[in-house]
Amino acid sequence: MSQSNSYNKEDLLSMANGDMFGQSNAKLPQDPMLMIDRILSIKNSGGTYDKGSIIAEMDITDESWFFHCHFKGDPVMPGCLGLDGMWQLVGFFLTWSGAKGKGRALGVGDVKFRGQVRPYHKKIVYNVSIKKLITRSKSMIWADAEMQADNKKIYTAKNLQVGIFDNLVYDFGKDPSLDSF
Repeated sequence: MSQSNSYNKEDLLSMANGDMFGQSNAKLPQDPMLMIDRILSIKNSGGTYDKGSIIAEMDITDESWFFHCHFKGDPVMPGCLGLDGMWQLVGFFLTWSGAKGKGRALGVGDVKFRGQVRPYHKKIVYNVSIKKLITRSKSMIWADAEMQADNKKIYTAKNLQVGIFDNLVYDFGKDPSLDSF
């Protein structure tokens, strides 16, 4: 698949299956852990630092899986899922930029929750600004992001960090010492 500047759900699921960038490269999670329904815009310029930006969305309904287990009688999307959506987008950007290997979230400097996602919300919008990008055998990326629910900013994250590693091997539990990360 050639590099595009927008992706629909089918495209994102093809990355989750390893079809978009190749089986040996980073993948997005599959449903239901995929926290993105579409990438409206991905560019290697723009954003707060003029090093790249992503605008993406996720549809919300009262049928969203997390509302049925978090919390009974008080449904709210877990904040960690919104944060994971941000990491998913930052990792997608790194792979989209040409990094080869398997992706891992490495950290976040600062996270603030100023609201919540409830079943009556309709849509989440992610805005990601790339701060720094290194593409080598061990590629790294840093970004800041915010998440809105129905046009209200509710989560912000500073210094989201994702790495792509070319030497990660899962040995199916035979020898945990082989895991390089």
